[in-house]
Amino acid sequence: MRTRIIDRFHTLFERWFSERRLFLRSDRETRFIRLRPGTQALLLLGSALTIGWTIVASSILMMGAIGSGNYREQTQRDQAMFEERLNTLSEARDTAEAEALAAYRRFNAALAQVSQMQSKLLDSEEHRRELETGIGVIQATLRRTMNERDSARAETAAMVARFENGPDAASDGTSLARVDETLAFLNSALETTAAERDEMKVETDRALEEAEAAIFERDLILDRNDKIFTQLEEALTVSVEPLEKMFSAAGLPPSRLLDAVRRGYSGQGGPLTPVTFSTKGAEPSADEVRANTILRGLDEMNMYRIAAEKTPFAIPVKSAYRFTSGFGPRWGRMHNGIDMAASTGTPIYSTADGVVVEAGWHSGFGRMVKIRHEFGIETIYGHLSRLNVKDGQKISKGDRIGDMGNTGRSTGTHLHYEVRVDGSPVNPMNFIKAAKNVL
Repeated sequence: MRTRIIDRFHTLFERWFSERRLFLRSDRETRFIRLRPGTQALLLLGSALTIGWTIVASSILMMGAIGSGNYREQTQRDQAMFEERLNTLSEARDTAEAEALAAYRRFNAALAQVSQMQSKLLDSEEHRRELETGIGVIQATLRRTMNERDSARAETAAMVARFENGPDAASDGTSLARVDETLAFLNSALETTAAERDEMKVETDRALEEAEAAIFERDLILDRNDKIFTQLEEALTVSVEPLEKMFSAAGLPPSRLLDAVRRGYSGQGGPLTPVTFSTKGAEPSADEVRANTILRGLDEMNMYRIAAEKTPFAIPVKSAYRFTSGFGPRWGRMHNGIDMAASTGTPIYSTADGVVVEAGWHSGFGRMVKIRHEFGIETIYGHLSRLNVKDGQKISKGDRIGDMGNTGRSTGTHLHYEVRVDGSPVNPMNFIKAAKNVL
């Protein structure tokens, strides 16, 4: 039965492959190998499969090499663009801070001018009221004096008539002379009073003109202050909102961070002291309320800046690198960080201010650095070839803490980078992506 099936198999390929014999001759004898049609077909098929597999494998290897080169070049370009974007955003942030500080100084100068103008205006108002009171007293005195003058003239006329017509005219000469003296004194007093009245009126008009000029200048200052307030408010909105979104995107509640910064920096004074002009316990004016709101916003933005320096938003590798593994399950185990590959000796930098709590050999991590930051955050840098820090050392953001290597359980030169919040690992890309368009 088996022979019959084999014969049918060979018969099936006789149309394409005829039976062949290979003769092998030696000095003593001659032998041959019989190649039946089915055998030839199997040999041809095996050769074709081998050649095809070789071609496919070579193509895959070549495409992988080309793709790896393109991916590396693309990564380098993305890295360069990202660094350029970071530099641009950093310059824009510095410019915005400088503009805000300059506007704040202009605002303080304007407030000082407003205070001076208010003092001048109050003085001019008080002087005007004094002048009005003086003019009223002078007018009352003038009316009384004029009434006394009219009475004196009437008495004089009566006395003159009595002197001229009566028998006792000679005896009234002394009284008439005394009346003339009184009239001369009254006329002199009236002339002096009228001159003082005219002088007071001129002085009052001049004071009113100065008061009007002071009011106009105050209105100009208030309008300029309103524009400054508006620009500062807009600048604060543009600056603070992205910072709040950055911390929220990283999984860090902004209110918690600000409370922590306030506890660490509880001193007061300096340029962010609340503005007040009243010393009598009066309610603050609208400008004072607005100014204090802006100052609180500037203080909040400053605290966000302090928190950003102490939070690992930066990238530990500034040179060109390949992102080789992300955060999450890998090969049936949890990968608690990200892997970035580059050449041995590539500098590794701290991603935030902090204190080194461990620097040395750590089982699977090889040479490792662990840094404790504020807000319960820690960062871990593993598989380093060299360490530049030691336990207990204070570190600033951007300090070089070691070099990339292949120590510990590692399949190639790379950096294993972890971020832990309150002891639990989180995805470092949350911090890097959150700060991409802000810092």
